[in-house]
Amino acid sequence: MNKAIDTINFLLWDYVLIYGLLAAGLFFTFRLGALQIVHFREMIRVVTGSRTADRQGISPFQALTISLASRVGTGNLAGVAVALTLGGPGAIFWMWMVALVGMATAYSESTLAQLYKVQGKSGEYRGGPAFYMSKGLNAPWAGAIFSVCLILSFGLIFVAVQSNSIAEAFEGAFGIPKLWVGLVVAGIAAIVIFGGIRSIAKVAELVVPFMAGAYLLLAIVIMLLNFDKVPATLWLIVGSAFGLEEAAGGIAGGIMAALLNGVKRGLFSNEAGMGSAPNIAAVATPDPHHPSSQGLVQAFGCFIDTILVCTATAVMILLSGVLAADGPTGMQLTQLAMDAHIGVAGKYFVAIAIVFFAFTSILGNYSYAENALTFLGLQNPLAINVLRVACLGMVVWGALQTVATVFNFADASMGLMATINLIAVLLLSGTVVALTRDYLGQRSEGREPRFDAGRFPEVANRVDRGIWK
Repeated sequence: MNKAIDTINFLLWDYVLIYGLLAAGLFFTFRLGALQIVHFREMIRVVTGSRTADRQGISPFQALTISLASRVGTGNLAGVAVALTLGGPGAIFWMWMVALVGMATAYSESTLAQLYKVQGKSGEYRGGPAFYMSKGLNAPWAGAIFSVCLILSFGLIFVAVQSNSIAEAFEGAFGIPKLWVGLVVAGIAAIVIFGGIRSIAKVAELVVPFMAGAYLLLAIVIMLLNFDKVPATLWLIVGSAFGLEEAAGGIAGGIMAALLNGVKRGLFSNEAGMGSAPNIAAVATPDPHHPSSQGLVQAFGCFIDTILVCTATAVMILLSGVLAADGPTGMQLTQLAMDAHIGVAGKYFVAIAIVFFAFTSILGNYSYAENALTFLGLQNPLAINVLRVACLGMVVWGALQTVATVFNFADASMGLMATINLIAVLLLSGTVVALTRDYLGQRSEGREPRFDAGRFPEVANRVDRGIWK
């Protein structure tokens, strides 16, 4: 069993998805005219002006913070350190490149999720990849497989991974037993989760900006204190990506090592094309009232995750001078860098950062799973409460132990989920292009974009006309 799962993961993550996700990002970047670069100001405008919601949906800003809650996790601390160790500083440059092209994929999948969303039994919006597979491609079987994989990976296993990170951090920093950490985290999570997606949205709207803001603020302070070293550090990142600089401290750098590790960590971090963020993008009430507006919001989420947060971690590590070939890696390297900058407080800062990053990831991951239940026809109190209890049980279990087989299974499940989603988004790329042209055309005419399904006969009978009046 273990060998079979390892083989699936090897094929999916070392071949199919690494090249597939990157190719999809490049494809959408060219087909949409480098939308994420040319219309970056439009992303800012949509994000900053989108806090309205209605009874059916959460606000676009809340959807952004929930997706960031899932995206910005322990990988932004430990994953970046691993990329630096295995690929050298140049890996960060390729993370940037992956994020830039990934923004186009993130835009596309979230735009489709908005277009094909439905109203649940209580009138609230629900949608995501499973819905555009079913309604857009007439492939409900693919949506069912996707939903099951999403619930298993994001709703159960990955919350255990995040809980394990919190327990490890608290035990190492404060000596608190893992069981107690797991119980407390599960208890706090229960208060939020049992309030439903709206409750998660309210918490994410407050916590995520504070979490990311505090982390970025520390990075800015450290950069200002080491201002004379910043230009050389940035050049080290760019130069190492093309073999123009020697890898720091004898790290296993080189162009190919930097490229491969940067691409992998970038794809895992921003989740563009994975099919996760569209589940919450569909729940939002778009502002302007057009599917593309929520696509722009979620594309900006990729920018925040990788270009800002991951870069902050990388720069703090490189400025600290603790990166070495035979030194620590992962979370230990990040913690060592913090110790070098702010002394013994660094250990506690990292522990607290892990709590915020991992806890919000638990909430974000759960929200995706609850949304997936709708497609499977399980949107009833019993099914939802069973999922909630199972999720909280995994939080406690994850705090106590790490079972490699289970986590490998989750990787395989997410890999299958991402592969199905990637194929679906590419097949529906024509719809994405049409929606984008419609949105930008209205904006260029000085009008606030509004979607009229009647102008799109190819999708008019497949979308909920009650939503898109």
